[in-house]
Amino acid sequence: LERTVSLRRRRVIPKPFVTRFLQQLREGELDREQALALCEENGSPVANVFAGAVRKWGRPSVEIEQGVIDSGERATNGLRRYLRVFYALATVGPLLGLMGTVLGMIQTFNVIAAADALGRAGLLAGGIAKALLNTAGGLAVAIPASMLYVYFVSRVDRLVIEIDKLAQEVVNVISAEELQERKSAAGKSRRPTSAAA
Repeated sequence: LERTVSLRRRRVIPKPFVTRFLQQLREGELDREQALALCEENGSPVANVFAGAVRKWGRPSVEIEQGVIDSGERATNGLRRYLRVFYALATVGPLLGLMGTVLGMIQTFNVIAAADALGRAGLLAGGIAKALLNTAGGLAVAIPASMLYVYFVSRVDRLVIEIDKLAQEVVNVISAEELQERKSAAGKSRRPTSAAA
């Protein structure tokens, strides 16, 4: 339940924040400090990744991308929290069931040896059934845990891919190359007006 709530898209990548933040960046309404304050105020995983990029504002795109990678790894680890529990249950459940089955079979064979129950099927069937219940119990835990693990891992992967795509947009806006290009474009648009005057 905790992972279901925590991995909702609107909680990991809140659309209103992302849309407003990217629009304000593209239109030049934010400087480094304002952008960083917005990211820290939001606190979502995508905002934390954006903050990693904003901290490198005005540097070459390679450096900003490294900031995105570092903050992205932290965000991904947060999104994958507790998923190892499902993996452990899926792995250990059948092993515990198998161990219970083996112990039950050993107990059944001890009863056979002590009671000379070789011809009495009732004693054998009861002991074997009890032993196999352990296997069924282990599988009953492991199968749902495996399914949940695969579901949540794929959900996290989809969210991480989307966060990466959005972070690349931030990199493209705040990199030194883009800022330099904007400056030179602004300088070219000013020159004709000054010549006309």
